[in-house]
Amino acid sequence: MIEILKAILPYISGLYTLPWIVIGFILTILIAKITGREKIDKIMKKIGLILLYFFIPVLLFRIFISTTFGSREIEFSLIVSFIILLMYILAYVYAKYQMKKQHFPAKKESLYFKTMLTNQGRSSAFIGSAMMAFWQLEAGIFMALVGIALFAIIPYLLSHLHKKECKETDESKNPLPWFLKLYPWYLISFVLAAVLLHGPGGITIDFNESIPFLVKFYTAITIPAALYYVGAGIHPSDLKLGEIKKLIGLDSDDSDHWKWVRDMFILTVLITPLVIGVLFGGLHLLGFIPGAWLAVIIINAVLPVTSTNMFLLPYGIDKRSTAHIVTWTTLVCVPIVVVLIMIFSYLFP
Repeated sequence: MIEILKAILPYISGLYTLPWIVIGFILTILIAKITGREKIDKIMKKIGLILLYFFIPVLLFRIFISTTFGSREIEFSLIVSFIILLMYILAYVYAKYQMKKQHFPAKKESLYFKTMLTNQGRSSAFIGSAMMAFWQLEAGIFMALVGIALFAIIPYLLSHLHKKECKETDESKNPLPWFLKLYPWYLISFVLAAVLLHGPGGITIDFNESIPFLVKFYTAITIPAALYYVGAGIHPSDLKLGEIKKLIGLDSDDSDHWKWVRDMFILTVLITPLVIGVLFGGLHLLGFIPGAWLAVIIINAVLPVTSTNMFLLPYGIDKRSTAHIVTWTTLVCVPIVVVLIMIFSYLFP
């Protein structure tokens, strides 16, 4: 049995994970013809919760318990932490600029701001397996730290803003489901456990042995399953020519919706990759950071908005804009990411 799983593992790892986006998209269309799209979406929401609770925490645990933190690893971790902070600072500044420019009323400002900030979160865990095929340690660290930001820090900040809004509007009931309140602490507990177990003089695990390998295989399933989830979340109705015109501003739309999607698209696809690319490309040319670091940093800067942001809707972010920005950044960014992985894997093997 173990030998069979070992033979399967290469085909659910690395670049072999990427086609699962297309598989998820096509299969969902076919199944929806029988069951209806609404039923599929409800099922996928439950699958998303299963991924969040039973796969992603274990994946982060495996990454951290397998990582020996020397001075270079700590240095890269600090750089990644700075990049994540920079990304959210860019989102904050850009959102504030657009709010001032578009003259939103106070209530709409809050919705816009939280939606913009949340949707700066990228799908690092979903593409991480492909990057780890070439730059395992760097991609693993980036994936783990982005996961903590996405699933722990940002929900905590959104929760704080949500409670503040509830007090201002005299809402006595907090509509947040219990699993969102619990999840940040649940996720961090796996990371802390891994760090403590792997600390100086701590345990080491050979993931080629039988039981550890099963854990490795189990966590490897996370990536294709998550990419399938991303593909399943793309609605064919969003791919019409009229929607494309609205996205790029060729078709006037009086509603705020497409303005918001366009703002987030510009932030995700243009501003963030450009700022990070210029900054860290310059550092690489000056010899301050190695090629592997640059590759992982640039690829992560171009990743699409993570579809797991849909689980943060109870915190008061805009549902329709979030759904559209996830779809369009996935369609645009994933092909770019595949090309970048191929280029960087050649330049920095």
